[in-house]
Amino acid sequence: MMSAPVRRDKDAVFKHKRVAETKGRSAICGPRARPLPTDVACLSQTNLSRRMSTTSKQAIQLRAEVPFDLGGQRLDQVAAQLFSEHSRSRLAAWIKDGLLTVDGAVLRPRDTVHAGAVLELSAEQQAQGEWVAQDIPLEIVYEDDQILVIDKPAGLVVHPAAGHADGTLLNALLHHVPDLINVPRAGIVHRLDKDTTGLMVVAKTLQAQTRLVEQLQARSVSRIYEAIVIGVIITGGTVDAPIGRHGQQRQRMAVVEGGKPAVSHYRVLERFRSHTHVRVKLETGRTHQIRVHMTHLGYPLVGDPLYSGRFRIPPAANPTLVQTLREFPRQALHARFLELDHPVTGQRMKWESPLPDDFVWLLTLLQQDREAFVG
Repeated sequence: MMSAPVRRDKDAVFKHKRVAETKGRSAICGPRARPLPTDVACLSQTNLSRRMSTTSKQAIQLRAEVPFDLGGQRLDQVAAQLFSEHSRSRLAAWIKDGLLTVDGAVLRPRDTVHAGAVLELSAEQQAQGEWVAQDIPLEIVYEDDQILVIDKPAGLVVHPAAGHADGTLLNALLHHVPDLINVPRAGIVHRLDKDTTGLMVVAKTLQAQTRLVEQLQARSVSRIYEAIVIGVIITGGTVDAPIGRHGQQRQRMAVVEGGKPAVSHYRVLERFRSHTHVRVKLETGRTHQIRVHMTHLGYPLVGDPLYSGRFRIPPAANPTLVQTLREFPRQALHARFLELDHPVTGQRMKWESPLPDDFVWLLTLLQQDREAFVG
């Protein structure tokens, strides 16, 4: 079900931090999902059974058998794969506290576990007291009892981290939905980089959060982006290249041997004299995946502060285009389409976000530049 287009301020070209007030705004597409039972949500996966209460202090009972392909790895790494709805740091703390056991025994996070071993977790999901609710306006595209979909502006950090203790999407979500304090990561199941714009889905309940994570792991959530890259791409294709932390520059990711599997499918939407407008569909969701993969191909994103490398302009280009390319303040990347199964009703739902004003303005200038040199 497609959402109505999000309105944009047409008078501002580089108004990246604009967001729309949503107080009192209702959902604009799709039926309201039926409410969850308030006692226990039961979910099943291969070798995994889960039971979680949905009260204000979440009682967690998890049990999972280590599959063959995870055997021989560290306990904290295996736990992160089997119980991915919880953060690695929280799982490590539970292991150290003896709340996450292996075949009934308490081990250390770095201890090796073998295929067939049974991991059991008995703990409580504590409210994240260090997170503060803040009245930060959100542009909400869709909302019901289980999920909400937002259109994130540039400049908004998704999750508190070093240098961004507050003022993030998470802080805004806690103000909009206070009960998210009891959902892991305040319902955030995937992320966009600070200066990437576009659609994100957020879970409002534990059951919704777990099922959305399952869909992401099964690669059944469709996430399609649009980008403007440096260089002229002749045809589309697929990048299947593992991504890991850069060996020397730790703030960067890179295609590295032994990295996490990463697959991106891309196709050309429009070519210009020295740039290309592309559409990219993610099969996986690694940190900086599109930025890293396009750079790996030799076509970094316009404005990317980490990966763009050398600045390129078309010969004899209009001064306005030159200035816009030189001063473009962020990576030209937008999460355009989002499609998933509703975590409770199972209904397939999809949304589209219009391209932001700065992106449209750059495309217009590139089109004018190309047309000026035709013939």
